[in-house]
Amino acid sequence: MSDTKKPAAKVSLYPVSAAIWRNQNQKGVFYSVTFERSFKDDAGKWQTSSSFNASDLLLVAKVADQAHSEIYKLRANDRNGEHSDEEAA
Repeated sequence: MSDTKKPAAKVSLYPVSAAIWRNQNQKGVFYSVTFERSFKDDAGKWQTSSSFNASDLLLVAKVADQAHSEIYKLRANDRNGEHSDEEAA
C-alpha cells in the first residue's frame, strides 16, 4: 500500500482505531483492515502502535466488530455501484 492511498473507511474507539482498505485483484474487490493504538510519548507527542496492552483487547474486539459491519456496508455499496474513493473519514 502506498503512502497516498486513503482508507475506504475508519472506525475508532479511543485509543484503538481500524482503517479499512479497499483492494482489487484479478478475482475482484476485497477489503483488509489494519489496527492501531494511539498514545502520547514522554515528550507529549502523539504516536501510534500496532501493539496492544491487555486493557486494550476488549476495545480491539469492539473495533473489529465495527470494522466487520462497515465492510458489509462497503460491499453493499460496491454491489450497488456506489463506490467512491473519497469515502474516507
